[in-house]
Amino acid sequence: MRQAGTYSRLLSGGISGKTGPHLLPLARIKKIMKKSSDDVKMISGEAPIVFAKACELFIEELTKSSWTMTLQAKRRTLQKEDVASAVAATDVFDFLVNLVSDSNTAAEDNSETMEK
Repeated sequence: MRQAGTYSRLLSGGISGKTGPHLLPLARIKKIMKKSSDDVKMISGEAPIVFAKACELFIEELTKSSWTMTLQAKRRTLQKEDVASAVAATDVFDFLVNLVSDSNTAAEDNSETMEK
């Protein structure tokens, strides 16, 4: 007999039925999914749940990596530099390199302009 897989609880909505214990708003995720392309007309009920869980896992992993950078700097407050360092140090986050480097460059440019 086959046992329920890891994702069966996720797709069934967890403890409270269809709504489930989601940390991210499913309506917002569905709205973003619809706006991602003109071709997207309908979205099944399970798709936003899976995307919500994927987003939660992504945020958790990025936060853990950033917190490691914070501890290495002997601080107890997570800063944007820690997120940028985590992105630069982890290959999985390579798609974010331009995003965090642009924000750091823009911040440096603004501070240099203010000093002059």
